[in-house]
Amino acid sequence: MTLKRLSTTLPIFISVSLLIGCEQSSITDDQASPRPVKTVTAMAEQEAAASLPGVVRAQVETDLAFRTLGRIVSRKVDVGDLVLKGDIVAEIDPLSLRLAVRTAEADLRDAQAQFENAAMIEKRKQTLARMSAGSVADRDLAEQQLKSAKANVAKATASLAKAHEQLGYADLRAEFDGVVTATSAEMGQTVSAGQPVLRLARPEQRDMVVDVPEAQFRCVRLEDRFTIALQLDRRIQTSGVLREIGPQADPNTRTHRLKIAMRQAPDVFRLGAVVSVTPVAKEGKRAIALPSSAVGDKGGTDRVWIVDPSTGTVAARSVQLDSHAADARSVRILSGLREGEEVVIAGVNELADGQKVKFAREPRR
Repeated sequence: MTLKRLSTTLPIFISVSLLIGCEQSSITDDQASPRPVKTVTAMAEQEAAASLPGVVRAQVETDLAFRTLGRIVSRKVDVGDLVLKGDIVAEIDPLSLRLAVRTAEADLRDAQAQFENAAMIEKRKQTLARMSAGSVADRDLAEQQLKSAKANVAKATASLAKAHEQLGYADLRAEFDGVVTATSAEMGQTVSAGQPVLRLARPEQRDMVVDVPEAQFRCVRLEDRFTIALQLDRRIQTSGVLREIGPQADPNTRTHRLKIAMRQAPDVFRLGAVVSVTPVAKEGKRAIALPSSAVGDKGGTDRVWIVDPSTGTVAARSVQLDSHAADARSVRILSGLREGEEVVIAGVNELADGQKVKFAREPRR
């Protein structure tokens, strides 16, 4: 009975032993053979600046409006017209304003007549009082009436000056030399005081208006320098300085508006022209850029695999990434990596510390 059981279990035991031996030899062979990977040499490069589209606009742009209610009877300019300071650009019906001037002139003549009459009465009362033919009370009353008449003349004079000023409001004049960029009222339209009629801009003072995404907004500062190129011909370029940063993001696009003042811009950069704006790279601002495939995440820590060329083995190392980088295909290393080291960029998921590898350098582009 025992011999029979032994003869049955012995072949099974031998088979299991052979299988285990094969697996161990296979694992040993796998560990002994270097794993092929691709590497790249870490090199610090000047940070590439992204270009953004922008539009040329005037630094000073003013809405012109009448200062009194009226019906427009003339608009002498249109979009694109050049005007000089003091030029009449629009007019409203001046009839009611002229009538107000005539009324004020009549009030002034009436006040002057009353003043002359009060002056004669006061003079007569003074004479009677000196001759004891009139009472002191009558003299004092005459003096008071003269002062009141004099005040009425001053009031009427001021009213007439105000009426003349109001009549001047019938003409809408340019406040400075500029170009008309928009119109918002037509002839025959009744406009209220302060309602915009047209927009006037100073063409000699121009800005580049650029909407910047949130990821790139954190890197910009006032007085940063930019290169500005005309999109129709990028060979035509000028420079500019950031003078204003929008304090609040646009609620729809979540972008911040930047205004870049142009310096000595050619005339071809006309108002409304589309341009490309590129930040000027700051000296010494260099970083090591790697493909995104080179970085792995273990336990919430970013790490890369460094190859030791002398031993042909790899070792994991923690690195700090630049979270502001917007390019999903590459990452920028802030710390943890030195120039000249070989970094694995393909085959990082199956590596272990101290594992031998067979690496081939990937040429940089």
